[in-house]
Amino acid sequence: MSELPIGVLDGKPNAFDTRNLFDLYYTRLCYFAHKLIGNKEASEDIVQDAFVAYWKKSADFDNELSIKSFLYLTVKNACLNVIRHEQVVKRFAESNEDSGYTEEKITENIIRSEVAGEIHSAIATLPKGCRQVLELAYFGELKNDEIAEQLQISINTVKTQKARALQLLRLKLDVGSLILVLAVTGF
Repeated sequence: MSELPIGVLDGKPNAFDTRNLFDLYYTRLCYFAHKLIGNKEASEDIVQDAFVAYWKKSADFDNELSIKSFLYLTVKNACLNVIRHEQVVKRFAESNEDSGYTEEKITENIIRSEVAGEIHSAIATLPKGCRQVLELAYFGELKNDEIAEQLQISINTVKTQKARALQLLRLKLDVGSLILVLAVTGF
């Protein structure tokens, strides 16, 4: 079977290319699903299934907002089915103050997913050295001396790269909007 060019589906032009949508929303949806079910691999499977469901119905969509809503709703419903099936709700309620997921909690997780997606997109555009130091410091939770040892650079270089990365992120991100969202959601 020959592969169709980007933007073409079943021989017809399609403004909402599945590959571009996948690149844009995959990480966000995985984060959203993971926040609901707490299982990374299952979250990735659910998101992939959501994209397959979208692909099968792609002709029914005429704008990106409806596609985004469909993907989030599909992922949410699949996650809720997993939670019901595995009785994760009971264990989660025992380990957390919330007795379950409310629409407010789900909306909060969508907002967090979007913010995380924006941050990860911005980090991906950083120069390699800045990106490595930032990822090790904030995602790997390593201290400056541990980062220096792992990357075989000086602690001063680590500090400089970290400061440069944060400065570049401030320029790339609308910090005011992110701070507002983070304050409202308690991220």
